Amino acid sequence: MLVATVSLPVPLRRGFDYRVAADLAARLRRGCRVRVPFGGRSLVGIVVQAPREAPGAVAELRDIEALLDEEPLIPAELLGLCEWAADYYLHPLGEVLGAAMPGGLRRGEPARVARAECYALTAAGRAALDTLADSRRAQRSLLQALVAGPRARAALDASAAVLRRALDAGWIEPSVAAPSLPRVVAPTPTPEQAAALAQLATDDAGFAVHLLEGVTGSGKTELYLRRIEAALASGRQALLLAPEISLTPQLEARLRERFGDGVHRYHSTLTDKARAQVWLAARDGSARVVIGTRSAVWLPFARLGVIVVDEEHDTSYKQQDGFRYSARDVAILRAKRLDIPVLLGSATPSLESLHNARSGRYRHITLRRRVHAAPPPRVRVLDVRGLPLDHGLSPPLLQAIERHLGDGGQALLFLNRRGYAPVLLCHACGWRAPCTRCDAHLTLHRGRNLLICHHCGAQQPPPRHCPSCGSTGLLAVGAGTERIEQALANRFAQYRVARFDSDRITSHAALERQLADIRAGRAQILVGTQILAKGHDFPGLSLVGIVSADQALYGSDFRAVERMGQLVTQVAGRAGRAGQPGEVWLQTHEPEHPLLQTLARHGYGALCEALLAERRDTGLPPYSHLALLRAESREPTLALRFLQQVRTRVPAGEVTVFEPVPSIMERRGGFARAQLLLQSASRAALHRALAGVVPQIEAWPQARRLRWSVDVDPYDLM
Repeated sequence: MLVATVSLPVPLRRGFDYRVAADLAARLRRGCRVRVPFGGRSLVGIVVQAPREAPGAVAELRDIEALLDEEPLIPAELLGLCEWAADYYLHPLGEVLGAAMPGGLRRGEPARVARAECYALTAAGRAALDTLADSRRAQRSLLQALVAGPRARAALDASAAVLRRALDAGWIEPSVAAPSLPRVVAPTPTPEQAAALAQLATDDAGFAVHLLEGVTGSGKTELYLRRIEAALASGRQALLLAPEISLTPQLEARLRERFGDGVHRYHSTLTDKARAQVWLAARDGSARVVIGTRSAVWLPFARLGVIVVDEEHDTSYKQQDGFRYSARDVAILRAKRLDIPVLLGSATPSLESLHNARSGRYRHITLRRRVHAAPPPRVRVLDVRGLPLDHGLSPPLLQAIERHLGDGGQALLFLNRRGYAPVLLCHACGWRAPCTRCDAHLTLHRGRNLLICHHCGAQQPPPRHCPSCGSTGLLAVGAGTERIEQALANRFAQYRVARFDSDRITSHAALERQLADIRAGRAQILVGTQILAKGHDFPGLSLVGIVSADQALYGSDFRAVERMGQLVTQVAGRAGRAGQPGEVWLQTHEPEHPLLQTLARHGYGALCEALLAERRDTGLPPYSHLALLRAESREPTLALRFLQQVRTRVPAGEVTVFEPVPSIMERRGGFARAQLLLQSASRAALHRALAGVVPQIEAWPQARRLRWSVDVDPYDLM
């Protein structure tokens, strides 16, 4: 009797053997989807070991119910990559394979490439463009996109509802899309860009990792396009990873202008159907270029020729729950296995990447000048101790905003805290609105009239009286983006304020409207969180104000200051990109902090030098390797006791095993949380220790009483 091994989407680190009927044996291959019985249900899995003669009795095995693919759906290269990732990140292979596929294909839907859905503008639509009200921006944007000719649905940034209304009105009609040709000619590179391109061209033959460190506005994106162009010219495909969905529209527009058809985007806000079509287009080679967020690193490219990772330092590339992989690190490993180049770009590279460049593992290319011959923005550290603050804004900063607006510029205020105020406080007794499920306070969102926990999502209306003493003297303490927006709107009533945070930006269409208003000068003041810090180009922006530079200076995570330096530098880089003089103001209550002074006076590079020296002295990454075992339980002390048992099973030697401790926020979402840190100078030794202890944990009955996970190369220790 023949058996085959199937990997299933269950949290078990093993494959499952099933009997194979004779008529199925010749068609069943590694990488095919099958439907199999599992417990009392039917699951879709991936064949990871082809049919073979069983060495013993197989009567207790169950039969494969159905073969879903006549050809392997998961190509051998991608399946091998997933097996490596499951081994490296100590995660069940079935869940890794699930992460590599869109939802519909995971559920067993047919792997068929649909005919491209295309639309054209009608005569009625052309007429409607002259009469549409300004308020109907989504409809206008759709019709304008079709003025030049028919477009594929994938190239239109319009919702299904917007398309349906336009069809019902007779403004658009189904059509055959005309080939989209490149619309722009590549600009002449600057001397610095030309030198960088020459360095990149020397490594076309095979695998190499280039770290492209370029100041904001230095033209890194143009170098990405040149590398992609070279891959396309040789008949290969290209993958461009971006850290945030909000960055994909402008990058996609640049790619389509340069390369025409064959550019696709891939991220979580697309429907399962749309994601499946891009996945299959990458697999059959018709998707020439894909721009996507971290999940795009698992696409089954037919002829991948180059990978570009934009903003390579960004923590969004690390999945923080479930399958905890780093898309940047997987991209590098994939490039190595395919023997192709990978380009990591950032104005603020991670310390790990800088260390790899200095040790010779990566080739380091730098762009030190902006494309527009303008000096970098002037950075001022503003000591706000003793100054009167208007909702967190000091008089000197407000005066600077007024001056820049008066000169026709735009101002950006950055605060990485959404909501109106982080604390609702009783002035009489000191009560603070707590989250009943987390060790955290509730944030006041005045526009929605809600108290919200930013950790577990719990919501409740704000009380009218203090629950502790009955007083009505409830105060909103501290400032969030909502409060800053209101303060600026009151102070500068003649100017429009645009707020960028996840409360205000709830869709691609909303983001594009805000960005269009800023670039057209219809909004003069920008207020936002880190959404504004990444990659956006605002030509009229001349002033950046960082409302509080203190939030990360004393963070509990050893990477806090590195991230502060990256955020400050990235936000500051938004100013003066079109050649006008730029200014950056950093409000702080710690003006003498040595690392803040290093950043302000000497820049991000000097801060990295200081931080790398600290990391070397303390033996922290990149000079060592970490793994974090996390556990959480509704029983208050169970997680900590569990990790204390785990600690005794890790062999002493090359791995340092710290005492398990409660997490920084011990109670979150109703669970008590704890963590156990492992550290080693040897990556191999760390993995040997983990590979020895994880199977033991899985066999413990008490492991089923709580939730536990392994995080290899954790990005934070919270």
